[in-house]
Amino acid sequence: MKKYFSEYISYVLAAIESGETDLAALKEELLVKIGFMQHERLVHLLVTILFAVLMFLSLIAFFISESLGMLTAAVLMLALLIPYIAHYYFLENNVQKLYKIYDRICEMQK
Repeated sequence: MKKYFSEYISYVLAAIESGETDLAALKEELLVKIGFMQHERLVHLLVTILFAVLMFLSLIAFFISESLGMLTAAVLMLALLIPYIAHYYFLENNVQKLYKIYDRICEMQK
């Protein structure tokens, strides 16, 4: 996904800077891609929230039962939660980059 994002952003910026691109078509394509990326971001947000809730529930269960298995589950959830948060952060920042590129195209069309 990271490679896809960076390649697409480079493609759009190069198309804008070339001056030979149909900005209306590029704008429509960008809107579709933004929609896809927003969906991807939403899915990752939901997964991240799920893992956070499961981690805290496992931690609470550990404190109540003092079961080593619950502590292990909480640690495993945390181990998965950290990369999910990092990936969501990446998606959020790059979708915002796409918003700025879209705004730039809109300004160029005026």
